[in-house]
Amino acid sequence: MDAVAAWQGRELPAGRVVPRDNLHVTLAFLGSRPAEELPSIVAALGDAGAAARTPRLTIREYRESRSAGMLVLEDEGGHAAALADDVQARLEQLGVYRREQRPWLPHLTVVRYRQRPRLRPRLPEIDSVVPSDAAVYLSRLRPSGAQYEVVDVVGLGG
Repeated sequence: MDAVAAWQGRELPAGRVVPRDNLHVTLAFLGSRPAEELPSIVAALGDAGAAARTPRLTIREYRESRSAGMLVLEDEGGHAAALADDVQARLEQLGVYRREQRPWLPHLTVVRYRQRPRLRPRLPEIDSVVPSDAAVYLSRLRPSGAQYEVVDVVGLGG
């Protein structure tokens, strides 16, 4: 993630850059959940992680939505999508998650803004990323942006 953070400093002149420690690929966004659901959520992620094949992600393009800029990732072999699908299915079975209508898109949100800057940055020159674990995060919204706290980490691929 150091290379992405360095790229952000060079290529993203507008908006609020997502800090290095907050860069992540979201498998499933749950929103606000009661604390007593946390053990079953962590267990579901752990079971999916143990069954997962190792994902390999490469940067494909920079894309902007109305409020964020992201690096869209190519999911070589589809292993990250299979992991996301497994996690989402397990969370649905628990009754703590409902899938979005659009397909899951592997990406790193790298900048947030109020007004779309319509940037066309050069892509960072980074080799494939091979994640070895996944985490459950607690997100707290602050005036300066989201603050993430790692609640638990599980390994990928047993």
